[in-house]
Amino acid sequence: MVRKTYMNPYLAGTLLGIVLLLAMVVSGRGLGASGGIKYCVVSAVNAVSPSHIENSPHYLKYFENGKKPITNWLTLEIFGIVAGGFVSGALSGRLKLKVERSPGISVTRRLIFAFLGGALFVYGGQLARGCTSGAALSGMAVLSTAGFVTMIAIFGSAFAFAWFFRKNWI
Repeated sequence: MVRKTYMNPYLAGTLLGIVLLLAMVVSGRGLGASGGIKYCVVSAVNAVSPSHIENSPHYLKYFENGKKPITNWLTLEIFGIVAGGFVSGALSGRLKLKVERSPGISVTRRLIFAFLGGALFVYGGQLARGCTSGAALSGMAVLSTAGFVTMIAIFGSAFAFAWFFRKNWI
């Protein structure tokens, strides 16, 4: 089996910076994902139960003045992330269906932890009124103190909690 190498992290970081700069120039906003997930969920609820949307002031505000949440730029960003992931995987020869995990844990446990981590991430993003990646990347790009504090908190908490969860990856 031939092992594929990952992209050079300096090149990847530079490309991410260029994408962030282009996002700010083209859309006037930085990058972020939690808002896109929210708009996708609202669109899915509308597809499944339009009557629920009509009876809920919370959901109804996403459809004011003929707006369609599925066409919001954050939703399009999410679709672009998924498409970009597939293109990147195909170009690097890593496009296959498998679960990356430690030999010490089962696939089921890995998927449960991934789901729980994702759910906590999205919940925290909504609670904070924005996702951590958007706050950190976009905030640091404009030299915001909050962006730097967010990035320190992300890496600091990851470092602090890594010891407790290390057996899931080692």
